[in-house]
Amino acid sequence: MSENIRIGVIGGSGVYQMEALTDIEEIVLETPFGAPSDAYVVGTMAGQRVAFLARHGRGHRVSPSRVNYRANIYGFKMLGVEYLIGVSACGSLREDIAPGHIVIPDQLFDRTSKRAGSFFDDPSAGTGGLVVHVGVADPFCPLLSDICYEAVKEAGAPVHWGGNFVTIEGPRFSTKAESRTYRTWGMDIIGMTTTPEAQLAREAEMSYAVMAHVTDYDVWHESETPVTVEMVIQTLLSNTAVAKQAVANAIGRLAGAAASPQAGALRDAFITNRSAVPADVIARLDILVGKYFQ
Repeated sequence: MSENIRIGVIGGSGVYQMEALTDIEEIVLETPFGAPSDAYVVGTMAGQRVAFLARHGRGHRVSPSRVNYRANIYGFKMLGVEYLIGVSACGSLREDIAPGHIVIPDQLFDRTSKRAGSFFDDPSAGTGGLVVHVGVADPFCPLLSDICYEAVKEAGAPVHWGGNFVTIEGPRFSTKAESRTYRTWGMDIIGMTTTPEAQLAREAEMSYAVMAHVTDYDVWHESETPVTVEMVIQTLLSNTAVAKQAVANAIGRLAGAAASPQAGALRDAFITNRSAVPADVIARLDILVGKYFQ
Protein backbone atom coordinates (compact mmCIF):
# COMPACT_ATOMS: atom_id res chain seq x y z
CA MET A 1 0.00 0.00 0.00
CA SER A 2 1.41 3.38 -0.99
CA GLU A 3 -0.75 5.39 1.40
CA ASN A 4 0.59 6.01 4.89
CA ILE A 5 -2.00 4.55 7.30
CA ARG A 6 -0.33 4.24 10.71
CA ILE A 7 -3.42 4.13 12.93
CA GLY A 8 -6.09 1.44 13.05
CA VAL A 9 -9.31 1.10 15.03
CA ILE A 10 -11.27 -2.10 15.62
CA GLY A 11 -14.86 -1.39 16.55
CA GLY A 12 -16.64 -3.86 18.79
CA SER A 13 -20.29 -4.34 19.74
CA GLY A 14 -22.18 -1.13 19.05
CA VAL A 15 -19.32 0.62 17.23
CA TYR A 16 -19.64 -0.41 13.61
CA GLN A 17 -18.60 2.82 11.94
CA MET A 18 -16.85 6.13 12.60
CA GLU A 19 -18.94 8.96 11.19
CA ALA A 20 -16.18 11.51 11.85
CA LEU A 21 -13.98 9.99 9.14
CA THR A 22 -13.75 12.05 5.97
CA ASP A 23 -12.32 11.33 2.50
CA ILE A 24 -13.46 7.75 2.92
CA GLU A 25 -12.60 4.76 0.80
CA GLU A 26 -13.32 1.09 1.42
CA ILE A 27 -10.52 -1.42 0.95
CA VAL A 28 -11.28 -5.12 0.59
CA LEU A 29 -8.29 -7.31 1.41
CA GLU A 30 -7.50 -11.00 1.12
CA THR A 31 -4.81 -12.29 3.46
CA PRO A 32 -2.88 -15.59 3.70
CA PHE A 33 -5.31 -16.38 6.53
CA GLY A 34 -8.49 -15.68 4.60
CA ALA A 35 -10.84 -12.72 4.55
CA PRO A 36 -11.15 -10.17 7.37
CA SER A 37 -14.50 -9.52 9.03
CA ASP A 38 -15.41 -6.74 6.59
CA ALA A 39 -13.92 -4.12 4.30
CA TYR A 40 -11.50 -1.67 5.94
CA VAL A 41 -12.94 1.84 5.94
CA VAL A 42 -10.04 4.24 5.48
CA GLY A 43 -10.52 7.94 6.07
CA THR A 44 -9.11 11.06 7.69
CA MET A 45 -9.64 12.01 11.34
CA ALA A 46 -7.76 14.64 13.33
CA GLY A 47 -5.49 15.08 10.33
CA GLN A 48 -4.47 11.40 10.33
CA ARG A 49 -5.27 8.63 7.88
CA VAL A 50 -7.04 5.92 9.85
CA ALA A 51 -8.21 2.40 9.00
CA PHE A 52 -11.40 1.24 10.71
CA LEU A 53 -12.71 -2.32 10.83
CA ALA A 54 -15.92 -3.64 12.37
CA ARG A 55 -14.69 -6.66 14.36
CA HIS A 56 -17.94 -8.59 13.94
CA GLY A 57 -18.71 -7.17 10.49
CA ARG A 58 -21.22 -4.41 9.89
CA GLY A 59 -24.55 -5.59 11.24
CA HIS A 60 -22.76 -7.79 13.82
CA ARG A 61 -22.77 -10.96 11.71
CA VAL A 62 -19.78 -12.84 13.16
CA SER A 63 -19.75 -14.63 16.53
CA PRO A 64 -16.76 -14.00 18.85
CA SER A 65 -15.42 -17.52 18.30
CA ARG A 66 -15.76 -17.18 14.51
CA VAL A 67 -14.02 -13.83 14.06
CA ASN A 68 -11.02 -14.34 11.80
CA TYR A 69 -8.64 -12.55 14.15
CA ARG A 70 -5.54 -13.46 12.15
CA ALA A 71 -6.97 -12.05 8.94
CA ASN A 72 -8.16 -8.89 10.71
CA ILE A 73 -4.75 -8.12 12.23
CA TYR A 74 -2.82 -9.18 9.13
CA GLY A 75 -5.00 -6.85 7.05
CA PHE A 76 -4.12 -3.92 9.29
CA LYS A 77 -0.45 -4.86 8.85
CA MET A 78 -0.90 -4.86 5.07
CA LEU A 79 -2.21 -1.31 5.34
CA GLY A 80 0.87 -0.23 7.31
CA VAL A 81 -0.81 0.19 10.72
CA GLU A 82 1.55 0.61 13.69
CA TYR A 83 -0.89 1.76 16.38
CA LEU A 84 -4.10 -0.26 16.82
CA ILE A 85 -6.93 0.72 19.18
CA GLY A 86 -9.52 -1.90 20.09
CA VAL A 87 -12.96 -0.83 21.27
CA SER A 88 -14.72 -3.60 23.19
CA ALA A 89 -17.79 -4.17 25.31
CA CYS A 90 -17.16 -5.88 28.63
CA GLY A 91 -18.74 -6.86 31.91
CA SER A 92 -17.50 -5.66 35.29
CA LEU A 93 -16.30 -8.04 37.98
CA ARG A 94 -15.80 -5.25 40.54
CA GLU A 95 -18.33 -3.15 42.42
CA ASP A 96 -16.45 0.10 41.75
CA ILE A 97 -16.31 -0.44 37.97
CA ALA A 98 -19.88 0.42 37.04
CA PRO A 99 -21.82 0.18 33.78
CA GLY A 100 -20.99 3.25 31.71
CA HIS A 101 -17.37 3.32 32.88
CA ILE A 102 -14.42 2.66 30.58
CA VAL A 103 -11.39 0.57 31.53
CA ILE A 104 -7.94 0.66 29.94
CA PRO A 105 -6.69 -2.79 31.01
CA ASP A 106 -3.03 -3.63 31.44
CA GLN A 107 -3.30 -7.41 31.78
CA LEU A 108 -5.06 -10.21 29.94
CA PHE A 109 -6.16 -13.70 30.98
CA ASP A 110 -7.10 -16.22 28.29
CA ARG A 111 -10.02 -18.60 28.85
CA THR A 112 -10.67 -19.31 25.17
CA SER A 113 -10.13 -22.67 23.50
CA LYS A 114 -11.29 -22.58 19.87
CA ARG A 115 -9.25 -19.77 18.30
CA ALA A 116 -6.15 -19.61 16.16
CA GLY A 117 -3.84 -17.56 18.36
CA SER A 118 -0.69 -17.19 16.27
CA PHE A 119 0.43 -16.45 12.75
CA PHE A 120 3.16 -19.04 13.29
CA ASP A 121 1.08 -22.07 14.24
CA ASP A 122 -0.54 -22.94 10.94
CA PRO A 123 -1.55 -26.58 10.35
CA SER A 124 -1.02 -26.11 6.60
CA ALA A 125 2.72 -25.74 7.29
CA GLY A 126 2.85 -29.43 8.28
CA THR A 127 6.23 -30.39 9.70
CA GLY A 128 8.07 -27.51 8.06
CA GLY A 129 7.47 -24.02 9.30
CA LEU A 130 8.62 -21.22 11.53
CA VAL A 131 8.28 -21.44 15.31
CA VAL A 132 8.06 -18.12 17.12
CA HIS A 133 7.64 -17.46 20.85
CA VAL A 134 6.69 -13.81 21.22
CA GLY A 135 6.78 -12.13 24.62
CA VAL A 136 3.44 -10.91 25.95
CA ALA A 137 4.17 -10.45 29.65
CA ASP A 138 2.63 -7.01 29.18
CA PRO A 139 0.07 -7.69 26.43
CA PHE A 140 -1.00 -4.08 25.92
CA CYS A 141 1.38 -1.36 24.76
CA PRO A 142 1.95 0.97 27.76
CA LEU A 143 2.47 4.01 25.53
CA LEU A 144 -0.77 3.54 23.61
CA SER A 145 -2.66 2.60 26.78
CA ASP A 146 -1.57 5.89 28.38
CA ILE A 147 -2.76 7.77 25.29
CA CYS A 148 -6.13 5.99 25.41
CA TYR A 149 -6.52 6.73 29.12
CA GLU A 150 -5.91 10.45 28.61
CA ALA A 151 -8.21 10.44 25.57
CA VAL A 152 -11.08 8.97 27.57
CA LYS A 153 -10.52 11.45 30.40
CA GLU A 154 -10.62 14.24 27.85
CA ALA A 155 -13.97 12.90 26.61
CA GLY A 156 -15.34 13.26 30.13
CA ALA A 157 -16.12 9.61 30.80
CA PRO A 158 -15.39 7.76 34.07
CA VAL A 159 -12.22 5.81 33.31
CA HIS A 160 -10.07 3.27 35.15
CA TRP A 161 -6.39 2.78 34.38
CA GLY A 162 -5.21 -0.84 34.59
CA GLY A 163 -7.02 -4.05 35.30
CA ASN A 164 -7.07 -7.77 34.53
CA PHE A 165 -9.23 -8.52 31.49
CA VAL A 166 -10.38 -12.15 31.18
CA THR A 167 -11.46 -13.29 27.72
CA ILE A 168 -14.00 -16.11 27.64
CA GLU A 169 -14.93 -18.16 24.61
CA GLY A 170 -18.54 -17.10 24.28
CA PRO A 171 -20.89 -16.57 22.62
CA ARG A 172 -22.86 -17.40 25.77
CA PHE A 173 -22.60 -15.29 28.91
CA SER A 174 -21.03 -16.73 32.09
CA THR A 175 -22.74 -18.82 34.72
CA LYS A 176 -22.81 -17.36 38.22
CA ALA A 177 -20.26 -19.96 39.35
CA GLU A 178 -17.88 -18.93 36.58
CA SER A 179 -18.36 -15.22 37.22
CA ARG A 180 -17.75 -15.61 40.95
CA THR A 181 -14.66 -17.72 40.27
CA TYR A 182 -13.15 -15.06 38.00
CA ARG A 183 -13.62 -12.57 40.83
CA THR A 184 -11.73 -14.79 43.27
CA TRP A 185 -8.94 -15.04 40.69
CA GLY A 186 -8.55 -11.26 40.71
CA MET A 187 -10.10 -10.55 37.34
CA ASP A 188 -11.57 -7.07 36.93
CA ILE A 189 -13.48 -7.12 33.63
CA ILE A 190 -14.71 -9.84 31.28
CA GLY A 191 -15.19 -9.95 27.52
CA MET A 192 -15.08 -12.23 24.49
CA THR A 193 -12.70 -10.77 21.89
CA THR A 194 -9.47 -9.30 23.25
CA THR A 195 -7.78 -12.70 23.02
CA PRO A 196 -6.20 -13.43 20.58
CA GLU A 197 -6.38 -9.90 19.19
CA ALA A 198 -3.72 -8.58 21.58
CA GLN A 199 -1.32 -11.49 21.04
CA LEU A 200 -1.62 -11.29 17.25
CA ALA A 201 -1.02 -7.55 17.31
CA ARG A 202 2.21 -8.19 19.22
CA GLU A 203 3.28 -10.79 16.63
CA ALA A 204 2.53 -8.17 13.98
CA GLU A 205 4.76 -5.74 15.94
CA MET A 206 1.95 -3.25 16.49
CA SER A 207 1.16 -1.18 19.55
CA TYR A 208 -2.24 -2.37 20.78
CA ALA A 209 -4.50 -1.07 23.53
CA VAL A 210 -8.15 -1.48 24.43
CA MET A 211 -10.88 0.91 25.46
CA ALA A 212 -13.15 -1.54 27.30
CA HIS A 213 -16.67 -0.16 27.73
CA VAL A 214 -18.48 -1.61 30.72
CA THR A 215 -22.06 -2.55 29.91
CA ASP A 216 -23.08 -4.65 32.92
CA TYR A 217 -22.05 -6.40 36.13
CA ASP A 218 -21.87 -9.80 34.42
CA VAL A 219 -23.94 -12.23 36.57
CA TRP A 220 -22.16 -12.21 39.95
CA HIS A 221 -23.86 -9.10 41.34
CA GLU A 222 -26.81 -10.21 43.48
CA SER A 223 -28.59 -6.83 43.51
CA GLU A 224 -28.34 -6.34 39.73
CA THR A 225 -30.21 -8.08 36.93
CA PRO A 226 -28.01 -10.67 35.18
CA VAL A 227 -26.56 -9.47 31.89
CA THR A 228 -28.77 -9.66 28.79
CA VAL A 229 -28.30 -8.58 25.17
CA GLU A 230 -30.91 -5.85 25.71
CA MET A 231 -28.94 -4.49 28.67
CA VAL A 232 -25.69 -4.52 26.70
CA ILE A 233 -27.24 -2.73 23.72
CA GLN A 234 -28.91 -0.04 25.85
CA THR A 235 -25.65 0.80 27.61
CA LEU A 236 -23.67 0.71 24.37
CA LEU A 237 -26.08 3.08 22.67
CA SER A 238 -25.74 5.57 25.51
CA ASN A 239 -21.93 5.22 25.38
CA THR A 240 -21.41 5.31 21.62
CA ALA A 241 -20.82 9.05 21.37
CA VAL A 242 -18.28 8.95 24.21
CA ALA A 243 -16.54 5.96 22.64
CA LYS A 244 -16.17 7.69 19.31
CA GLN A 245 -15.01 10.97 20.90
CA ALA A 246 -12.40 9.10 22.96
CA VAL A 247 -11.10 7.37 19.83
CA ALA A 248 -10.91 10.72 18.02
CA ASN A 249 -9.00 12.20 20.96
CA ALA A 250 -6.54 9.31 20.91
CA ILE A 251 -5.97 9.67 17.19
CA GLY A 252 -5.25 13.35 17.64
CA ARG A 253 -2.71 12.53 20.35
CA LEU A 254 -0.98 10.08 18.00
CA ALA A 255 -0.21 12.79 15.43
CA GLY A 256 3.51 12.73 14.81
CA ALA A 257 4.07 9.69 17.02
CA ALA A 258 7.38 7.90 16.63
CA ALA A 259 7.56 4.32 15.40
CA SER A 260 5.62 1.82 17.51
CA PRO A 261 7.51 0.72 20.64
CA GLN A 262 6.58 -2.84 19.63
CA ALA A 263 8.25 -2.58 16.22
CA GLY A 264 10.97 -5.06 17.20
CA ALA A 265 8.78 -7.55 19.08
CA LEU A 266 9.88 -10.47 16.88
CA ARG A 267 13.58 -9.70 16.90
CA ASP A 268 14.44 -12.28 19.56
CA ALA A 269 11.37 -14.48 19.19
CA PHE A 270 12.54 -16.94 16.51
CA ILE A 271 13.53 -20.37 17.81
CA THR A 272 13.70 -22.16 14.45
CA ASN A 273 17.14 -22.15 12.88
CA ARG A 274 16.72 -19.52 10.21
CA SER A 275 18.52 -21.60 7.61
CA ALA A 276 15.87 -24.31 8.13
CA VAL A 277 12.86 -22.11 7.44
CA PRO A 278 11.35 -22.98 4.02
CA ALA A 279 11.45 -20.18 1.47
CA ASP A 280 7.72 -20.45 0.83
CA VAL A 281 7.01 -19.85 4.53
CA ILE A 282 9.14 -16.72 4.51
CA ALA A 283 7.41 -15.54 1.33
CA ARG A 284 3.95 -16.21 2.77
CA LEU A 285 4.71 -14.26 5.96
CA ASP A 286 7.00 -11.69 4.36
CA ILE A 287 5.09 -8.70 5.70
CA LEU A 288 5.70 -10.00 9.24
CA VAL A 289 9.18 -11.55 9.06
CA GLY A 290 10.78 -10.57 5.77
CA LYS A 291 13.03 -7.94 7.30
CA TYR A 292 14.57 -10.59 9.57
CA PHE A 293 15.51 -12.88 6.65
CA GLN A 294 17.21 -10.38 4.35
